[in-house]
Amino acid sequence: MDNTRKRIVIQGDMALLIRGLIIGKVLTLVVIGGVFWWLVRPRLLITNNINSSPSQNTNTTSSTKLAFGTTADIPVGSFKYGGSTAWAPIRQLIDSQIQNAHPELQLNYVKPTNGSPGSGSGIRMLLDGQLDFAQSSRPLTVEESTTAKERGFTLDQRQVGIDGIAVVVNPSLTLPGLTIDQLQQIYHGEITNWKQVDGPDLPITPFAQRPEDADTLMFVNNKSSNKDLKNQAFSSNVQYVHSTTQAVRRLSKTPGGLYYASARTLVPQCSVRLLPLGQTPTKFIPPYREPKVPTEECLHKRNQLNTEAIKNGSYPLTTNLFVIIKHNNSREQRAGVAYAKLLLTEQGQEAIEQAGFIKVR
Repeated sequence: MDNTRKRIVIQGDMALLIRGLIIGKVLTLVVIGGVFWWLVRPRLLITNNINSSPSQNTNTTSSTKLAFGTTADIPVGSFKYGGSTAWAPIRQLIDSQIQNAHPELQLNYVKPTNGSPGSGSGIRMLLDGQLDFAQSSRPLTVEESTTAKERGFTLDQRQVGIDGIAVVVNPSLTLPGLTIDQLQQIYHGEITNWKQVDGPDLPITPFAQRPEDADTLMFVNNKSSNKDLKNQAFSSNVQYVHSTTQAVRRLSKTPGGLYYASARTLVPQCSVRLLPLGQTPTKFIPPYREPKVPTEECLHKRNQLNTEAIKNGSYPLTTNLFVIIKHNNSREQRAGVAYAKLLLTEQGQEAIEQAGFIKVR
């Protein structure tokens, strides 16, 4: 009996010893495995990243190529362009994307040596051979087309977007709005006092850029106009400015002042009052998205462009954005055509909307 009990005790001790050895080995393997994973894991991550990077880069490149990359006949070299100041958001947002997709096409913006940048000055520089193509916020004039033919080539305009034209007055002026006809009569000198359009008894001081230098022409594309550029001839009451910046500064100090320019440029301004416009005095449409931001909050929360009204045509004063191309069977023509095609791709049109304009496709 004693021997049997001793044998049972010995067997139990052996079982415990074996179990302890097994657990110890398992724990040892777990520790060794953990250390091995800790040492090897960074290399695995690096390898995975290296293996996955090409496919990711290929997808990004493919996505870009499906947009700008599908445009054929992209010329190689450095090209000069310039013109409308209203195009500044497009140059900032879209041109860098074009450069990334087509590094062979180098775009260099050039300011005029004399005068201020604008559609008119850009077209003149194109005519004089200082630019390869131009950006314009208005159509070509008969005089510009005639000058081109006299110099042995023609000018072509490719529309790539639409912009609204906003009208602003001194912030102290109280007025519900203006009709397009009233606006035209003011600049033609037929209306000279604000009381003639339900405003205060105050002389009107209209400001504008000279038509030959202007970024935008007011009476070219609106619905009430016959689209004759001769309508742009202003009265002697108009005071001319070199730029929108100068106009806004003078307007803030002129109680009866009035000015117009690209809505994309004027709508965010805080020191002027934006006027709603209409075809009739019973329906004025603002160039800004309602509700209007209170003046005291403007510096921190700017008004946004009423893109929906411009897009559906209810806002009555708009202008088109054109790439002006020199047709002379040379590298200039190829550059202008390629740039217009790029802006008319799906990616280009989406970017034009992101820049605050209306796409045409």
